[in-house]
Amino acid sequence: MIKDAGLGLRRSFLYDIYDYDIKPNWFEIAPENWIKRGGPILKQFEKIRSDFPIACHGLSLSIGSPDPLDFKFLEELKQFLDYYQIDIYSEHLSFSMEGGKRFYDLLPLPFTKNMAEFVSEKIMQVQDYLKRPLILENISYYLTLEEEISELEFINYILEKTGAYLLLDVNNVYVNAVNHGYDPKDFIKNIKLDRVKYMHIAGHLDYKEDLLVDTHGEKVKDDVWDLLEFTLDLTGNVPVLLERDNNIPPYQEILEEYKKLESIIKKVQEKHARI
Repeated sequence: MIKDAGLGLRRSFLYDIYDYDIKPNWFEIAPENWIKRGGPILKQFEKIRSDFPIACHGLSLSIGSPDPLDFKFLEELKQFLDYYQIDIYSEHLSFSMEGGKRFYDLLPLPFTKNMAEFVSEKIMQVQDYLKRPLILENISYYLTLEEEISELEFINYILEKTGAYLLLDVNNVYVNAVNHGYDPKDFIKNIKLDRVKYMHIAGHLDYKEDLLVDTHGEKVKDDVWDLLEFTLDLTGNVPVLLERDNNIPPYQEILEEYKKLESIIKKVQEKHARI
C-alpha cells in the first residue's frame, strides 16, 4: 500500500537506495521499462519490490488515440502487474500514437464532449481487461486543440463516467495555469478531489515569464511546493511522488528534495491532527 511520500525509481540509482538511512515509503516505475527486462538488473528490481510498495505509471497506453487498444500490450501489462502483485496502475490522459506510429510525446486531447465519451469507452475497456481501476494523470500541454468544454469539465466528466481515479500532477497544474492564464488553486479546488488516488510533483523550466516547460529535469520550484501544500490541505493524507526523469543528480541530492516533500506532508498531517 502506497502512503505519504514516494520516489520515481530510476536505473541511475537502482543500486544506491540501500546505502542511505533515508528510505522512500514507496517507488513508482514505468512498467514498459521492466516487462521484458532480465538479468541482474531485474533481480535488483525484484529485491526492491520485496522490500517496498510499487506503483506503475505507464507511457504507452495512448488512451486518447484514434487507434484501437493494443491488447497484446495490455496482456503483457496485466501479466506483469499480476506477477508482481501491483494494484496501482496510472497513465496519461493524452495520446501518443496514431496509425500505429508512436510519437514518443504526450499530446493533448481536444476538450470536447465527443472526445470525453470516446476516451471514457476506452478507459472502461482497459479497466475491464486489467481488473483494476485506471488512474489518469492530467498532463501539461502547450496548445489547446479545441475547447468546447474546459479542461476541468473534461477531466471531471471522464472520472465520473468511468469510475477511474485521478493522478493529480501538481506541477502540471501550475505549468498549465501560467501558460494558459488561469488560477491553479481554483483549478485544484474544482477538480474531483475525492477521486485523487495519488499525486505527482516535479520540476519545470522557466523558459519565459509566461511560458513554463515541464521538463522533470529541475528542482521543484517554491511556488509548486506551496501549491502542493495547498492541495494536501484539501485532499488530506493522499500519497505524493517526487518525479525526476532528466538531468538526474546523484541519489543523495534527490534524497534532499525527497526530505522536503516528507516535511510538507508531515506539516499538513500535523495541522489536520490538531483540527
